[in-house]
Amino acid sequence: MNKTVRQKAILNEISLWEQELQNDVRTDLGRTFDRWIERKLDEIPDSMKQIFFEKLDASLFNLHSFIQNSLIQQDAKKQILLSAKALNEEIFQINDLHKLHIDQLHYLADLQTSKHRLYSFIQGGLTGTGGILLTGIDIPIQTILNLRSIQMVSMCYGYEINNPYEMMTSLKVYHASLLPKHLQYNQWHELKKEINSDDDIFYFYEGKEDLSNRNSLEYIVKQVAKLSVLSLFKRKLVAGLPLVSMMIGAGMNYQHTRRITEFANKYYQYRFINDKSH
Repeated sequence: MNKTVRQKAILNEISLWEQELQNDVRTDLGRTFDRWIERKLDEIPDSMKQIFFEKLDASLFNLHSFIQNSLIQQDAKKQILLSAKALNEEIFQINDLHKLHIDQLHYLADLQTSKHRLYSFIQGGLTGTGGILLTGIDIPIQTILNLRSIQMVSMCYGYEINNPYEMMTSLKVYHASLLPKHLQYNQWHELKKEINSDDDIFYFYEGKEDLSNRNSLEYIVKQVAKLSVLSLFKRKLVAGLPLVSMMIGAGMNYQHTRRITEFANKYYQYRFINDKSH
């Protein structure tokens, strides 16, 4: 099946986005901070890092399954199908969404991701208030919101997440999207290679299952550093509220979720077009 004019236009947009990923736009301060983190991570014994990676992978697998099977996610799935059915009466299950045009799927995905960006903005603002409980659950809540947002994008493009193959795929997209932009290109390229090499969608995942690595640990360190910055500003009160830290927390979490959902959207757009052309 030949690609439509619109699909070719979207592929061109993705190609331009890929080129941006190859540009290292870090400031000198950002580069210095990254080198400092690398030195600190080198001081951690490899055996300890390996244990951490295994625990992190296990936690993400369990968290992914929990979100997938939650009532909230089931209700969201029904909402996606209801919205899709309004566009095409022949939609009865998630896989049927492949009958829609890519712009219609993008519309459905944008509805879902905009909600998650708002949730992340609000949650970041609450974290910025400086409460011990809210600060302590910032990273877990962000993980849940962003994993769920990727699951929603996957379903909006017609890919069910209730099998091992799609679960591993969404987790790989999640890990890749966490990386700084200057490191995302290689992971994006690997994801594209898997799409182009798979002739069919398999139920069982046959690739590498160890996802967490040094970059995962670096991401967590940066999130802890973010919380430390928020704690420095929480004493600066405006009208009795730590507005500065609230704005920083809300803005950082919003941008973080926006970057993750953009990466997920590009991936599933590319995959949808690739599947349609075969």
